[in-house]
Amino acid sequence: MVKDVKSYSDKKFIEEYTYTGNDLGATWSKDATTFKVWAPTAQKVELALYQSGTVENEDLISQSVMTLGDKGVWELTVEGNLNGTYYTYVVEHDGETKEVCDPYARTTGVNGYRAMVIDLASTNPEGWDEDQSPNTGMQYTDAVLYELHIRDFSIDESSGVSAANRGKFLAFTEEGTKTPSGISTCLDYLKSLGITHLHLLPMYDYGSVNEAKLDVPQYNWGYDPVNYNVPEGSYSTDPFHGEVRVKEMKQMVKSLHDHGINVVMDVVYNHVYDADTFCFNQIVPGYFSRWKKDGTYSNGSYCGNDTASERAMVRKYIVDSVNYWANEYHLDGFRFDLVGLLDTDTINEIVKTVHEKHPDVIFYGEGWSLPTAMEEGFKPATQVNAVETPDFAYFSDDIRDLIAGRNGENLGYVSGKADCEDMIGECFKAQTSWCPKPSQTVNYVSCHDNYTLMDKLRIAGPETSKDDLIKMNKLAAVIYMTSMGIPFIHAGEEFLRIKEDETGKKIENSFNSSDFVNRIRWNCLEDNTCADVVEYYKGLIKFRREHSALRISTAEEVVSNVKYKKIGDGVVSFNIKGEEELLVIFNASEDEQVLSLKEYEIKDGNWKICVNGECADLAEEVSGDCVSVAPISAMILVKA
Repeated sequence: MVKDVKSYSDKKFIEEYTYTGNDLGATWSKDATTFKVWAPTAQKVELALYQSGTVENEDLISQSVMTLGDKGVWELTVEGNLNGTYYTYVVEHDGETKEVCDPYARTTGVNGYRAMVIDLASTNPEGWDEDQSPNTGMQYTDAVLYELHIRDFSIDESSGVSAANRGKFLAFTEEGTKTPSGISTCLDYLKSLGITHLHLLPMYDYGSVNEAKLDVPQYNWGYDPVNYNVPEGSYSTDPFHGEVRVKEMKQMVKSLHDHGINVVMDVVYNHVYDADTFCFNQIVPGYFSRWKKDGTYSNGSYCGNDTASERAMVRKYIVDSVNYWANEYHLDGFRFDLVGLLDTDTINEIVKTVHEKHPDVIFYGEGWSLPTAMEEGFKPATQVNAVETPDFAYFSDDIRDLIAGRNGENLGYVSGKADCEDMIGECFKAQTSWCPKPSQTVNYVSCHDNYTLMDKLRIAGPETSKDDLIKMNKLAAVIYMTSMGIPFIHAGEEFLRIKEDETGKKIENSFNSSDFVNRIRWNCLEDNTCADVVEYYKGLIKFRREHSALRISTAEEVVSNVKYKKIGDGVVSFNIKGEEELLVIFNASEDEQVLSLKEYEIKDGNWKICVNGECADLAEEVSGDCVSVAPISAMILVKA
């Protein structure tokens, strides 16, 4: 156990060493750079300056003693223009010294061992000062989220992206990319899809990919943080020079903004790659992590350690970090991995401080309840505590498990699960047990975790025909795309993405699988069946964005305006009233369903069918007093 770790929670320690300044790290100007690091328990701290960011290079420029100042902050100002100079801190505790990266580093050399002083303004792309969110004024339920891994996006040759930029930030800046047969891919495809927010899996500096050996095939989702405020070098064209990754990530954001797409960053503050070697824990031994009474790390993350967000300087670090990304990189949203390991006070402070400058930024995360050694007096940011974080949304595993089935061979509503119609009603109306209001539920059926939707449906129904699997996929999509809340699409779900290895084995957890398993196969769009499903998703997205009745944000509006009805086994309807009136019908049965519109007080000629089993975003006149809903499909009518 780390010596005296309990003292970090003592009132005296908190009062004496809680620093509130906003200048930790390296503050650059062309005339001088000031370095500040919080190390209240250190006996000595020195600043080491280097010519390069490669730790194997013995190119030390100087090593100077820093001065201990207020609240445990060590400081040193070095004259001259240090832009591009690399540095570390050499920290001494009880006669033992450790050389570490700056927790507040803005960029680093290869693999994140040495921080780099940087003139951030020099990395701004043209027009950066005028860049802003292209979807301003949105409420949470106006968003349509699309989750994507940066490497998956363009690494396949069928992406049409130039070889130099495949798997990189810059792939998102290339326009006009096409499949071999001439179908638009990548950036142009995302724009045509109609999404509002692109959710990108972790793109800070993570530990599982060796940036110095990118000629060797490597893959990871990136849920293993090393330097929280530094872009991942393997996504840059040059990980050896710290300014390149910063510049190219900004170029990516600017390009997406220019094409009408907001950018969400997937952040992982709940644990670190290696708690023993994490720079913050080496500077202030054990401070960043939670400890159990037996002297071992708390491990609710199942990644070896949990972050002690309730400690004042850890909370400050996380709040500072999120604000930095929002301010410097113009990010429009943050998805928090295993946010249930963080405390509600930290989450609320993040949201409050970011919204002071960026009121349109959205926040959501995984609110699962996990075992962690959080200090007494704090509440975890979980689904069941959602009311404590009113401007933070949580993934709904309720709707995911209900629609497609929980795991493996389990059936879901779309694949024939019985007696779950009332649960569909609860999920559609955002009235699950934990959800205070629609703006706090993220509705989805697949994400990077677990099987893709098509793989899940194939496993649950091995004898199911491909035609019926596609119908199930479409029905799943229309349910979560029309439900009250925030819809979330896993990249490729809309063209029947599967994840199989070279032997045909379905891969459930592909976090470190090969490109063969994870890549987006853009040539799938050349298949008419896949292209048809894509058009269906496009229609659903367009329909949702054009009909405010599907984007209700408060529980009171749902109670007043949304009425649920069970019609029969596997068949339900929702009548939604507001500025417009909609009738939404889901038929998960294997039989055609003929519904009398008289039951809904709908008069002939007053309504139009806008979504049916084959198409979305139609305008087809209702004929007669009845409508026929095809097996395993949905229908939506809108009052004319």
